[in-house]
Amino acid sequence: MNFQSLGLKPELIRAVTEMGFETPMPIQEQAIPVLMSGSTDFVGLAQTGTGKTGAYGLALLQRLDASRHAPQVLILCPTRELCMQITGELRQFGRYLKGFKVVAVYGGAMISAQIAEIRRGVQVVVATPGRLCDLMRRKALDLSGVTTAVLDEADEMLNMGFKEDLDLILDALPDEVSTWLFSATMQGGVAAIARKYLDKPFEITIGTRNQSAANLVHIAYLLQRAHRYVALKRLLDVETEMFGLIFRRTRREAQELADALVRDGYPAEALHGDLSQSQRDSVMRHFRNRQVHLLIATDVAARGLDIDDITHVIHYDLPDDLEVYTHRSGRTARAGKSGVSLVFASPSENFRLRQLERTLRIRFTVGKVPDGREACRRMLLAMAAKLAATDVVHAAIADYLPPVVEVFQSLTKDQLVAHLVAAEVKHYHATHGTTTDLNASSATPARHEGHAVRGPQSAHAPRSPGSRREADGPMHRFQIDIGRRDRANEGAIVRLVCENAGIQSSTIGRIAMEENASFFEVQAQAAEQVRGGLRQARFDGRPVALRDAVAGGRTGDGMRPNSARGASQRPFHQRPR
Repeated sequence: MNFQSLGLKPELIRAVTEMGFETPMPIQEQAIPVLMSGSTDFVGLAQTGTGKTGAYGLALLQRLDASRHAPQVLILCPTRELCMQITGELRQFGRYLKGFKVVAVYGGAMISAQIAEIRRGVQVVVATPGRLCDLMRRKALDLSGVTTAVLDEADEMLNMGFKEDLDLILDALPDEVSTWLFSATMQGGVAAIARKYLDKPFEITIGTRNQSAANLVHIAYLLQRAHRYVALKRLLDVETEMFGLIFRRTRREAQELADALVRDGYPAEALHGDLSQSQRDSVMRHFRNRQVHLLIATDVAARGLDIDDITHVIHYDLPDDLEVYTHRSGRTARAGKSGVSLVFASPSENFRLRQLERTLRIRFTVGKVPDGREACRRMLLAMAAKLAATDVVHAAIADYLPPVVEVFQSLTKDQLVAHLVAAEVKHYHATHGTTTDLNASSATPARHEGHAVRGPQSAHAPRSPGSRREADGPMHRFQIDIGRRDRANEGAIVRLVCENAGIQSSTIGRIAMEENASFFEVQAQAAEQVRGGLRQARFDGRPVALRDAVAGGRTGDGMRPNSARGASQRPFHQRPR
């Protein structure tokens, strides 16, 4: 089937063809003929990205009376971003319809400008429920001529607490209005809305109710919470083409994870409710334009996001509501494309993965986080492939090439490659220079989580000072500017070191705490990794300073710090008080 066979106007066919669409998607093929009749209420169940906007948008424009400059169609959606996107798509579909006008009304923008645009005459109003209620209270919008109401992402609107607003709006519409409800799921409140406001609706389901997209791969990584951040960095360095959305539970966690990734050199920004509208717009613009490749978001902030070509959705924390997993994962594998949904889960959360599999009819593949050496190897190969694929324009480098060639003249090809690899490996080892296996067994019992260090990672099991074994081998001592005055304990030091350096707690030896500083031992082979991993670490929001312990003096428990050749003697950062 093609769009011509659906019976659309030539103006719509021309617009669709210019947009690059050749054949309708399944929901469009099934829904458009039904919706064009306009004689029935309708329920369409399909995942985000399956072409729902085109399904109802083309049908609406087919029936629209563009000569009448009063609202005939009302489209409700959960967020500003989706509101603007729907409006943009309708304008593209209707570009050749003479007299067609659509307006987007949403919070965070000047309501006076939106009222002025409505008064100039529009046929279609796309609105968020809260702003539409504001317009109704001001008597700035006449809904008496509305013949069709569309509820897009109905489940999201209910999840965001718009139930009362929806009731107010739907009760104000004419009795003869046709109501079209589109949703990814049909549970609880959505079914109640359908029962109350829709009369014997025609229903189309693409896929299975409450089921995740078929072209979506689900991978679960079983990890202790303390290892999630290090595991994330390894996966990001292995998946070099990732354009992803990472979900966290709270606003603070989202911001802290984004800050940590930026400090470690990853292009990331946070999206959460503490951002102003202008900040939110800036973040979304950077993400859409690929200026940042990672968006760290809360569930509320990400609702209604509709961005093409997201390759991965990462559930840094499993959602409390299993249904939320569907909404999160629906941000990828859109419009027939493939996508990946990655879950970080503790061994104790295994039962929740089974629940997701049963409820959503999906199957998780258990993923394995590569060790640090493997991550380094893959990064080197990616770097080498990028170099090999670089176009060489000799005219552009003619002035620079001779002196550089002279520097390398004494080296053979193998030696030159060795120098290049050595330079890169030194950088990579700061983050990944360990063979530590971060993967946990599904049978591993959950550990008791102690006092948490504030930061993007969660707690790590505390280790008692003085627990070094003789078999641990040579140890190296460090000094860090965190002490009792910071309300820290030995467990906090262990967590800070393990989470930022990517080492296991068994690598750490004795710990001694003073009022303004602490001393700790690590196995000598992990010293360079600790030094690099804590270079940009933070404790309770402030940077920490680490240095090799200097000779002389004793700490409170008699542990004498040793000096290391080349130890830094720079002073600690001043604490903000």
